[in-house]
Amino acid sequence: MLSNEQLNYYRQIIRRPVVTEKSMRKSEQESVYTFEVDPSANKVEIRRAVEALFNVTVTKVNTMRVMGKTRRRSYRHGMGRTAERKKAMVTLAPGESIDVVEMGG
Repeated sequence: MLSNEQLNYYRQIIRRPVVTEKSMRKSEQESVYTFEVDPSANKVEIRRAVEALFNVTVTKVNTMRVMGKTRRRSYRHGMGRTAERKKAMVTLAPGESIDVVEMGG
């Protein structure tokens, strides 16, 4: 059983699931789930967090940094940038799944 400190630590690492058409298709067909994670987290920490929070077995973790995009805010305020973030694509053992919709997006 995990203590409240450990649960809070793991919830800081796994920020939210990425719920898009592409990520949902990959989760249904290949058991690959996509999460937005803390930018300072490494693959080992992400694996431990997913295994602890969802009670599943992780076989593989791929990470990527998504750079912020330049966006026009308004005519008066000019250009701005969206935030950078880090995504993790987690592959689960065969036969295991996570209910991402229930977790919230």
